[in-house]
Amino acid sequence: MSEAQFNKQLTDEIKVSDEAVKQLLALTESEEGVNGVRIFVSGGGCGGMSYGMTFVDQPTEFDTTWEKDGLKVHVDAVALSYLEGVEIDYQTQGANASFVFKNVFANTGGSGVCGACGAAGGGCG
Repeated sequence: MSEAQFNKQLTDEIKVSDEAVKQLLALTESEEGVNGVRIFVSGGGCGGMSYGMTFVDQPTEFDTTWEKDGLKVHVDAVALSYLEGVEIDYQTQGANASFVFKNVFANTGGSGVCGACGAAGGGCG
């Protein structure tokens, strides 16, 4: 695929709630040299696939980027094929607060459900 055909900018392929943007901005701004957050997918774990988030200092040439209010969320093309349609939210229930991934693997039929999924930097398996 040539550079001209590869869309580096995400629009509505993923959604991030205003509260999740606010919390992710606070996290990225507290870390030196962080360019944004990467959403990744890896094999194994709950329902065959697991996912998580990590800080990144530079996007790769294979990344597409979603931006809002200064927050950059990077997703590589392979992960995007599994995560298209995902909604990332930040929820507080009592003393617990976490990032919640909704509609995970909606386009591929996987479940993406287990206790540890959805925490920043976390995953399953």
